[in-house]
Amino acid sequence: MSEQEWDERYASSERMWSGRPNPALVAEVADLAPGTVLDVGCGEGADAVWLAQRGWTVTGLDISGVALDRARAWAAEQGVEATWVKSGLLEADLAPGSFDLVAVLYPPLPRTEDATFERALADLVAPGGHLLVVHHAPPREGEVHHGPGHGHHGDDSGESHRPDFAAMVAPASVLPVLGDGWAVETDAVRERSVEGGAGAHHLEDLVLRARRVG
Repeated sequence: MSEQEWDERYASSERMWSGRPNPALVAEVADLAPGTVLDVGCGEGADAVWLAQRGWTVTGLDISGVALDRARAWAAEQGVEATWVKSGLLEADLAPGSFDLVAVLYPPLPRTEDATFERALADLVAPGGHLLVVHHAPPREGEVHHGPGHGHHGDDSGESHRPDFAAMVAPASVLPVLGDGWAVETDAVRERSVEGGAGAHHLEDLVLRARRVG
């Protein structure tokens, strides 16, 4: 989706997401020592604010100016600071190896034959740092989602659909680009329960956390 499409999607409602940090982020990051973190596709800032409240130095990245305006307002309301970058991942001026944590939750990033986005994400992680990738698990056989949601973003049509998860960056597409310099610490399917927001109907997450050791 384009920047304009995301802005229109966000502007169509007062709030798109639940406003609470994602459970997978909380579970995987709560025990990590705070450092620098990049929240890729930060949206309205719930995860970024939660991280900042716990001492992380946060950079939130998103292509939607509407979403970032809400993120700034939420951070100010909560009394925390973050750097907000309006850009796509590949267009952002981010130095390789500059983040202790790169968090990528439900990314609307396309898979490519040369794994462009997966490699870009991994390259941003500092030695000793972590890459966290979370995506919705594909629907079980015979399961069809109803109501809001297209990929991990709201679908105002409300029609039944099967998002094309195989076309999106996810743990399964990130793992192959992690070589001997990485240690996989989490590779799991987890039940998910979120009240409210456009992604609430998804019931399982695919969770990958890897540490850069070399």
